[in-house]
Amino acid sequence: MQDNHRRHFIQTTASLGLLGSGGAALAQVFDFKPNQRYPDPSVWILDPSFAKYRIYSSTLEQVASGMRWAEGPVYFPGKAGEPGHVLVSDIPNNRIMKFDEKDNSFSVFRRNANYANGNTRDRQGRLITCEHSVVRRVTRTDDGGRITVLADSFEGKRLNAPNDVVVKSDDSIWFTDPLFGINGEWEGSRAKPEQATTNVYRLAPDGRMTAVITDIVNPNGLAFSPDEKKLYVVEWRGTPNRSIWAYDVGADGALSNKTKLIDAADQGALDGFKVDRDGNLWCGWGSNGALQAEPSDVGGRKVFQLRGKSEDLDGVMVFNPQGKAIGFIRLPERCANLTFGGPKNNRLYMASCHSLYALYVESHGAV
Repeated sequence: MQDNHRRHFIQTTASLGLLGSGGAALAQVFDFKPNQRYPDPSVWILDPSFAKYRIYSSTLEQVASGMRWAEGPVYFPGKAGEPGHVLVSDIPNNRIMKFDEKDNSFSVFRRNANYANGNTRDRQGRLITCEHSVVRRVTRTDDGGRITVLADSFEGKRLNAPNDVVVKSDDSIWFTDPLFGINGEWEGSRAKPEQATTNVYRLAPDGRMTAVITDIVNPNGLAFSPDEKKLYVVEWRGTPNRSIWAYDVGADGALSNKTKLIDAADQGALDGFKVDRDGNLWCGWGSNGALQAEPSDVGGRKVFQLRGKSEDLDGVMVFNPQGKAIGFIRLPERCANLTFGGPKNNRLYMASCHSLYALYVESHGAV
């Protein structure tokens, strides 16, 4: 089955021009062998409360590969309970990819995507995208493919690099605006920021935009609690570690009572995340690249090594609403972001470096 899927993937990518000369992909295509035994040993129960979310006979799957840095997955359901599709950003390749559940095909959805990063659906089912470099804007794509610019500036100055986005039930759009898309040439084009701070913005249904958070450094992933009374935001460069902050959300959209919910520790990295119906936070996880204070001897050379091994950190860490780690899904690549999908909203899609992975869980996305 896995061999058939791989052959189908290679045939699809070749027919769509995803492969270069000699059959080489635009990035690495990794072989993945799913676990044969149940329960899947990739799913770790860190607290007994997580056991009910693990499906005993569900196995981690790699559904696509060949990207350079996979980010911002969003699920679009099919009609009348039929299979749908996932869009996922491939940032350095400047494109958005599409995985179709109907036939397991993987194809280019949009080229020259302005280094798109985070994606979501609005309440009308339209695509909302953070184009985090060059144009540095948030856009909406309607069913006919027409793109509308929703935000590209604040108080007369260009946005930094819109990163992740979520839509509240009142149709307001909330997004983070760190510096990643303009810090270098890998995920876009280097540029000088015009905003004095890295903010979280709220775009009201009438188009009025406000900076609701201005005091955290490089805000990244964000999500609401199921009742929308809490907003959670990742601070990429927290003090001392990467963190998730929780805010109370007022009826008018005002935020208050900033509280640190999760601390990633000195070697862990929080990125994108989603919240399930029970209020658990399913978080992309991996090494933050921090180095040991002193070098160690490797083959006769002094080498500064990572504080934590990537193979021990890469995956999805699940926290309960109180911020306690209760489960971990171990992946062969670092997970940057994820989304719930599938016809029953119980299939977890994980955008991880070069690949898109999936796992059925006994949990459902809150949105």
